[in-house]
Amino acid sequence: MKERLQKIIAASGISSRRAAEKMIAEGRVTVNDVVVRQLGAKADIGADEIRVDGKLILPEVSKVYLMLHKPRGYVTTLHDPERRAVVTDLLSGISERIFPVGRLDYDSEGLLLLTNDGDFSERVQHPRFKIPKTYMVKIEGNLTKSEVRTLSEGIRLSDGNFKPANLQIQRTNRKSSWLTLTIAEGRNRLIRRGLESLGHPVVRLIRTAIADISLGNMKAGAFRHLTKKEVQQLLSF
Repeated sequence: MKERLQKIIAASGISSRRAAEKMIAEGRVTVNDVVVRQLGAKADIGADEIRVDGKLILPEVSKVYLMLHKPRGYVTTLHDPERRAVVTDLLSGISERIFPVGRLDYDSEGLLLLTNDGDFSERVQHPRFKIPKTYMVKIEGNLTKSEVRTLSEGIRLSDGNFKPANLQIQRTNRKSSWLTLTIAEGRNRLIRRGLESLGHPVVRLIRTAIADISLGNMKAGAFRHLTKKEVQQLLSF
């Protein structure tokens, strides 16, 4: 049965559907040795030879959904040109080819989802579904009442507003503060940029939950499979 190329690529676990569309537009996808750049193009995974960057796409494999407590010092890509450690280095015993759902910066830590299901990845990441993500953030200095009000009203950044929800000051000392906050989008370094714009550089950033899926007491570097209930919960947004 013929399906859109980006759907086939996403289902194979190579990437999300959005990333697959970019691969097609860049001329990195071939069908029966012919480069295909049209996003509406279709193929049959059972009858056609489909390759991405020369690698053959195989029929759909069993879906895998993991949650990982990402430590600092790991990148959320599959390959790093700087030869830094990547998060998949932590996944001992997982034979399927999986990829991170979204990202956490090299210096950030906490809950990271990984999968080989491109449609699941796309849904969890897409801002249209507004899946909340909760963070603990340590900043330099203390927020004033005026700064808290500014955050509640939203800060204009170069790529849009930064308006965290459920902002709470957990504890403070003379030099730093711990905050908790929630956002429902994944723009690059959004929390760091927003707080730094107020003069409070982020010292530590930990994602503690995605929707109702919580990091809990999971140790840094540990991972587990999501339950069917957890997967369905994320897909229900």
